[in-house]
Amino acid sequence: MKNKYIHRAHVSERQTRLLIQSFALDLTAAQAAQLAGVNVNTAERVFSKIRIRIFEKTAAESSLNGEFEADESYFGARRVKGKRGRGASGKTIVFGLYKRGGKVYTDIVPDVKKKTLQALIRGRVDLESAIHTDGWIAYDGLVDLGYEKHYRVQHGKDEFVGGNGQHINGIESFWGFAKHRLVKFKGIPKDKFEVHLKETEFRFNHRGQNLYHFLLKELRDNPLN
Repeated sequence: MKNKYIHRAHVSERQTRLLIQSFALDLTAAQAAQLAGVNVNTAERVFSKIRIRIFEKTAAESSLNGEFEADESYFGARRVKGKRGRGASGKTIVFGLYKRGGKVYTDIVPDVKKKTLQALIRGRVDLESAIHTDGWIAYDGLVDLGYEKHYRVQHGKDEFVGGNGQHINGIESFWGFAKHRLVKFKGIPKDKFEVHLKETEFRFNHRGQNLYHFLLKELRDNPLN
């Protein structure tokens, strides 16, 4: 069946547009299937292909300069009694960089050690950039790496906004957005969490835009396989 959005498609272009629109509206695959008149498995396959495309596009983002906020957050249902935050166990750790007035960039990390987090910052952020963090020990030494404009907010001292715009409210707003959105899936398999995370990153970065028109153009120019 000829379809300008998907190669070797088994659904019509009209049904595909309805599925893309449903994805843009963040509907479930079941809701999308009912709207487009296809079975749920077909809707899930199309949604999966779109997520993979988004993952590929976000992974190709280049390093930037400007003013950034850096922080980590923990995702997952499991909780060990008495251990929260950076001591949490059984959760997926996500490191985030938020460019003020712009986009957020996320990476799944194995730990929150200095070597791990500083390597990600070096790979993404230009040395001329300003970086705002909390007081976590892993951020010690950023000035020694060449980031002379490193500013801290000491959350442990109940400080949330310092002088000269020292805060990490932007990245924290993303964490709230991400957790609120991902909880609706009622558990995401670990091997699929990253594509859902990158989809959430994409949605946050394109907030205020018409995602349906954006995706239509992207898939017309580069159809799904």
